[in-house]
Amino acid sequence: MSALLLSLCTAGHAAAADITVSAAASLNNAFREAAAAYEAAHPGHKVRLNFGASDALVAQIAKGAPVDVFASADQEAMDKAQPHVAQGTRRDFASNRLVVAAPAASKLQWRTLADLGQPGVQRLTTGNPASVPAGRYARSALEKAGQWQALEPKFVFATNVRQALDYIARGEVEAGLVYQTDVASQADKVRAVLAVPTTAPISYPLAVLKDAPNAAGARGFADFIMSPGGQAILARHGFGKP
Repeated sequence: MSALLLSLCTAGHAAAADITVSAAASLNNAFREAAAAYEAAHPGHKVRLNFGASDALVAQIAKGAPVDVFASADQEAMDKAQPHVAQGTRRDFASNRLVVAAPAASKLQWRTLADLGQPGVQRLTTGNPASVPAGRYARSALEKAGQWQALEPKFVFATNVRQALDYIARGEVEAGLVYQTDVASQADKVRAVLAVPTTAPISYPLAVLKDAPNAAGARGFADFIMSPGGQAILARHGFGKP
């Protein structure tokens, strides 16, 4: 369990106006801005953000973590959370794209996904396909391209997509498969070199949880994310329409 949720569980109950949002790591920058905007429009309310790999967040919710809103980076993770979701609150709120990203200073040439196997590429990264949506999208795309079996030994899997981005930014790998929005968050250190066709659209759902400590606040924040103002914030961070 993350430090935030551990503190919530051990401290008793969050303040009545607090809204606890567990969101996919790729939403970090966008949801921080959205939380600030929501708080500005709702004085006295506090949005507490907990970021991580979507599957890890589902595991926290299943163990009873006091979460009001869950925002996932894929439908599979939300499907796993469905038993804990309040009826009628699941909505798609954003879309994204998968790219091959490389350190900004990389001199390697990139034309197709087959170039991930070129001799100069010793290490690759993406999220762990067993628990991270970006990794699931990456594996599926590379399987369709006939590249996964040959490339899998090169992968250093990350616990979430932002950790994978950090590996690329620090030059610890030659390339990685991350979201377009992740690259935008570290544009001075990382550049997108290839678009990756995914086998399914990259769609982000959110939902209010059945046992939300602050159900009214949860619905308010979820509605804000779906509103023109919330959608404008997501667009500024590179996310597409749902």
